[in-house]
Amino acid sequence: MRQAAGKRKAPRVVITEFMDAAAVATLSGRHDTLYDPELVDRGSALVAALADAEALIVRNRTQVTPELLAAAPKLCVVGRLGVGLDNIDIAACAKRGIEVIPATGANALAVAEYVIGTTMLLLRGAYAASAEVAAGEWPRTRLGNGREIASKILGVVGFGGIGRLTARIARGLGMQVTGCDPALSPSAAAWSEEGVACTTLDVLLRNADVLTLHVPSTPATRHLIDASRLAAMKPDAVLINTSRGGVVDEAALASALRASKLGGAALDVFEREPLPPGSELANCPNLILTPHVAGVTRESNERVSALIATRVAAFLAAR
Repeated sequence: MRQAAGKRKAPRVVITEFMDAAAVATLSGRHDTLYDPELVDRGSALVAALADAEALIVRNRTQVTPELLAAAPKLCVVGRLGVGLDNIDIAACAKRGIEVIPATGANALAVAEYVIGTTMLLLRGAYAASAEVAAGEWPRTRLGNGREIASKILGVVGFGGIGRLTARIARGLGMQVTGCDPALSPSAAAWSEEGVACTTLDVLLRNADVLTLHVPSTPATRHLIDASRLAAMKPDAVLINTSRGGVVDEAALASALRASKLGGAALDVFEREPLPPGSELANCPNLILTPHVAGVTRESNERVSALIATRVAAFLAAR
């Protein structure tokens, strides 16, 4: 357990998951701060640490529930080292007058680059051959049918900051980009500013060579991409989900991949995290699985951490 040097007072700021050291130092220089990136896994210690805390800083694993809030009677602000808020009970925070501060925009580039990188990997299809080549095999014929990213149609579902940045990079690589977002009017300036055609999800599914998801977790987006929508996609299309687990029906995706009814997929988020052993996604062909790290790079961690440290400190100073 790590805490600011000097007098050991009850912490005013509690940080339960990993945060960039420079940002922790910034907070520690201003407030009594408890930084313990393993605190998320020690429930009773977390509850005890929050007894006098005014600020709580979390990533996506700490569940900020009404029960946790009840253990923190002095809490006035929650900083989220990321943008998704489905692990934070927003209504319960609002009822208590607790400010919730996400790191909006700070990890957008990391996610956008993940989308483009996995798109290239899945379209080309040759990068998993190292073991074969090292063993003396030469699968050149089988792997010589990969596809280029240029001229492919990218479908962007959800046209917020990350979706727009992904579209911008994709267009720079020669992709054609279309998008849909029920929360954004078809006449909104963002579409024309990014050179993206606005359409419906049904049209997007039919036409996209690559479909990337950038939507929040809501009842309306649960299993948004289900068996029927997977069946509507091109049989060689690629699906990438960096948004939230549950947006894609994982069993339906596994079935489509095994039946060669989809060209490939990359999932960074899952309905249950960590993914349980024996998942239907295990050993699926043309599937990339990563542990919720699309938005986490050395650079994005520095940006996200600095933003939250600055904003939480400012909020406390203004009280």
